[in-house]
Amino acid sequence: MANSSGKRFMKLAGMTASIAGKAAKNSLKHLSSDEEKRLQARSDMMQDVGIQIAETLGEMKGAVMKVGQIASQYKDVFPPEVATALEKLQKDAPPMPYSQIKKQVERELKTPIGEVFSAFEETPFAAASIGQVHKATLPSGQKVVVKVQYPDVDENCDSDLKQVRMALRIAGVLNMSRELQEQLFAEIRQSLHDELDYVKEANNLRVFSAFHADDKGLIIPKVIGSHSSKRILTLSEEMGESLTTASTWDNEIKQKIATRLFHFSAGQLFGLYRMHCDPHPGNFAFRPDGSVVAYDFGGIRSYSDSEVQLFRRFAQHAIRGDVTALEQDLVALGIRSDDDTNIPGSFYEEWLAIGLKPLSIPPFHEGEFDFANSQIHHEAIAKMRTSLKYFNQFQPSATTMMLDRTISGQYWNLVNLGVKIDLSPLVEEYFAIPD
Repeated sequence: MANSSGKRFMKLAGMTASIAGKAAKNSLKHLSSDEEKRLQARSDMMQDVGIQIAETLGEMKGAVMKVGQIASQYKDVFPPEVATALEKLQKDAPPMPYSQIKKQVERELKTPIGEVFSAFEETPFAAASIGQVHKATLPSGQKVVVKVQYPDVDENCDSDLKQVRMALRIAGVLNMSRELQEQLFAEIRQSLHDELDYVKEANNLRVFSAFHADDKGLIIPKVIGSHSSKRILTLSEEMGESLTTASTWDNEIKQKIATRLFHFSAGQLFGLYRMHCDPHPGNFAFRPDGSVVAYDFGGIRSYSDSEVQLFRRFAQHAIRGDVTALEQDLVALGIRSDDDTNIPGSFYEEWLAIGLKPLSIPPFHEGEFDFANSQIHHEAIAKMRTSLKYFNQFQPSATTMMLDRTISGQYWNLVNLGVKIDLSPLVEEYFAIPD
């Protein structure tokens, strides 16, 4: 194990040293270049750095690869060139050999695998950054899935994260104060530790199952406690189709799915004050009756009552177009810097015109919104290019980081589902917009 940890450290340290060299070379080479050339050179370097980070992390299982996956989802934290390169880490990771998985199961459950399972498929049907999932059968005949954490992942978590942060800082990717860096990486670190603790995930599954118990169209797997531990999680087998398959179904079914995804996230935030914050499409499965199966309850974020009420006020002010109140909310959330810089109301109004379209709130959009042909992400990129002079007044917020990840992920789920739907009744239900 020590040898393995040493190899990981050397590989990450080598990546960091290489990136430091590239950053220094780029800085010296373009010292006397004009602003446009410097910006283009930095963009080219960031693209190169992003590819290098993605390739290095892609070779390594565990927390470090998970950090890369998380990074790809925060385009307001990381330069778009780096985030885009890291997106490929969202794909399934190559599986670990069954011999190692078998040892891990037997070590955790303290019993030969053939005694605790009457059948255990050697080939996983899903493999990810910190573990993989196998289908199995209990001696009672019940079909289950077994989530097996890779050996030593938790041992390397903190050192992996420290090395990635150092590499990103040296590359100039983390263009923010040290205090904000500490807050953001503390959030990522806590999220990683939560996901590595399957006992905590089992408890999350029980809590969320109880919360969603009245919605028969939302299925959450049941925990088999006798076959679970900190690194092994055995659940009832709850299968469904992929998002790609669901996108071919009739729009009426897709509307049921979209409605359930909306209730899934908004209901948790405003009703439970805890939220499933990993809406990757692989964490959901879908059935032809519009039912949704939800997986992976490791990445859960809890919020205080004051935070939830601030989120609600922010949404209400955004939908009403009250830019004065909206700016105050952004300061309270830690997104807008608290200084005397004047940002015209038109700046916020133009962003709201883009961001509120899928909510179908007049005058932004009338009737159904066609997510299959949504241009919001393209409009946002175009708007960013014309808003650069104000961007140094804004910064990522540790308070909203996981919430942003969830909203963005669910938006893309609806885009890839290709649903046409009017979301305004759901928005009214959760935000109670005054007339």
